[in-house]
Amino acid sequence: MPPPTLGPEEESGKTWNGEEVSQTEFMHKDECILVDNTDTITGHDTKYACHRFEPHQPTGRLHRAFSVFLFNENKELLLQQRAGDKITFPNVWTNTCCSHPLHGYSPSEVDTPDQIADASVPGVKHAAVRKLFQELGIPPLQIPVDKFKFLTRLHYAAEDFDTYGPNAEWGEHEVDYILLIKTPVTVKPNPEEVGDHKYVTMPELQAMMNPASGLRWSPWFRIIAEKFLPMWWDDLDKTLNTDEFVDVKSIHRVL
Repeated sequence: MPPPTLGPEEESGKTWNGEEVSQTEFMHKDECILVDNTDTITGHDTKYACHRFEPHQPTGRLHRAFSVFLFNENKELLLQQRAGDKITFPNVWTNTCCSHPLHGYSPSEVDTPDQIADASVPGVKHAAVRKLFQELGIPPLQIPVDKFKFLTRLHYAAEDFDTYGPNAEWGEHEVDYILLIKTPVTVKPNPEEVGDHKYVTMPELQAMMNPASGLRWSPWFRIIAEKFLPMWWDDLDKTLNTDEFVDVKSIHRVL
């Protein structure tokens, strides 16, 4: 029987404490959704197998992911710094939440071609609710699935050189679904997942991303922040309430 996405404690809003499952256990327990370059599902495999960069798979195994950009009522973006215990890209700053829809969960986190074509992507949105609770303690009732806006997909690959050196054996190779949401939330971070967090304006983010700040950033967030985010953030209400920036056909490749 597949594990539930949200159990009774999560539905009640109780903060997940991270004690049940370690980062290493998640790597071997959770199964990512494998896809080809067209985002067609080809199977599933563990997070561990997907994120290993080895001679027989030098860029890991391509799988689905999502990136959430959560804004408050002042249109400030919630950032997180990934915890130092994270296996891939520890201690880097990034968007609100970045993770994976998984195989075998209920409600299903596997989106069909029709669900992608109509931009509903309920599977990815359910995964986002699950991970926002697990990482940041945001109660699911504060982030209903229908409040998320799916915009487009990004295909990228990145080795974690900063952590593991020039022959990095860990990295990311993902088709990343971009989700935006604007809503007030309460945040109680899980320290196994999140080292720090803060809301920022666009000028504050630009200052943080200046190399002189000395801060490190996730590769996926840097791509999105440089290529797409200013356009979406500039008129956030239009982005969230119209389909002007929705692009379900493209998979933007940055490889």
